[in-house]
Amino acid sequence: MSLNELWEILLEGLKMPIQMFLTPSKRVYVLHLATSLCIAYVVFLFSGKKQGFFKYILNKKVWTNHSARIDYGLIVFNSFFKVILIAPILVYSLYISFYTTEWLNSQFGYPQYDIPQYAFIIAYTLTLMLANDFMSFFIHYLMHKYEVLWEFHKIHHSATTMNPLTQYRLHPVELMINNIKGTLVIGFVSGFFNFISGHQISVISFLGVNIFNFAFLALGANLRHSHVKLKYPHLLEKILISPFQHQIHHSADPKHFNKNMGSKFALWDWMFGTLVRSKNIEKLKFGLGTRENLQYNSLAKNLYMPFYNLWNRLARIFSKN
Repeated sequence: MSLNELWEILLEGLKMPIQMFLTPSKRVYVLHLATSLCIAYVVFLFSGKKQGFFKYILNKKVWTNHSARIDYGLIVFNSFFKVILIAPILVYSLYISFYTTEWLNSQFGYPQYDIPQYAFIIAYTLTLMLANDFMSFFIHYLMHKYEVLWEFHKIHHSATTMNPLTQYRLHPVELMINNIKGTLVIGFVSGFFNFISGHQISVISFLGVNIFNFAFLALGANLRHSHVKLKYPHLLEKILISPFQHQIHHSADPKHFNKNMGSKFALWDWMFGTLVRSKNIEKLKFGLGTRENLQYNSLAKNLYMPFYNLWNRLARIFSKN
C-alpha cells in the first residue's frame, strides 16, 4: 500500500464521524437531532422537572462521563474499520441484486405486469423496511441468545449512560455482522423487485433515501439512546418500539434482560415473547451490572475483552477433555 493510499484512508476515517451529522440517512443527522430536541422539550414540559431544559438535556453526567468518552472513541476507531473493511462489502449488494434478478429471469422468464412504477417502488420500500427490520430483530435476538455473539454485543450494553452517539457503540465484529446483514437484505429484496418490475426500478431508486426510515429518524429515534423518557400509548407500544422501551432493553435489572430487541417494530418482540411495555416503569439504571461494568471501563477493554473471554471459555472446555 502506497503512502497516498494510506493518506486517503486516514482522511476518509477522520471525515466519517463528521459526515454522520451531515448525511440524511444517518441517525445523528443534524435535522434528526433538531427534531429529537423539539420532542425532548415536549417530554421535558410534561415531566415536571424544575431545572432548565438545556441543563437537563446537556447534563454533564450524560455527555462527558467515562462511558460517553468510550462511545466517542469507538466511533473514531470504527470509522477506520469501516473505510478499510466494510465499505468494500457494501458494493456486493449490487452484485447480489444483479445475480438474483438474472437467476429469477433464467428460471421464470421476463414477467410483464401492467403496474405503475410508483406501485412497485411503494411495495419495494415497504418490503425492504419490514425485511430489514425483522432481520435486525432476529440478528439482535441471536446476539442475546448465543454466548459467542453476546460477548461482542455486550460492548453496546456496557454503556452506563446513554446519549445519541451510544447508537454507534459497537464492537467491530458486531458492526461487520450488521453490515453483512444489510448487504444481503438489500441485495435479495432489490433483486426480487427488479425482476418482478421488469427492470422498471433503477439502482438509484433502490439506494435512495427510504421515506419511512427518514420519518423514523426524524420523529425522535435519537431519544432511544438518551435519558429522555419518551413513551408511547400503551397499545401503540405493542406495534412500535418507543424510545423508553429501548431504554428498558439497556436496563441493568435482570428482569429486563433480553427484552425489547426490535428496531422499529414491537411486533417481532410480541411474537417472540420478549416484549415489555413502559407502563409502570419509571427509573432505570443502564449497563451490565456493577461487577461486569468494570471489565469494560476503557476503550481498549471494549475492543479486546470479547476475544479474551472467548479464549478463556475455549481454554476451560479443552482443559476438561
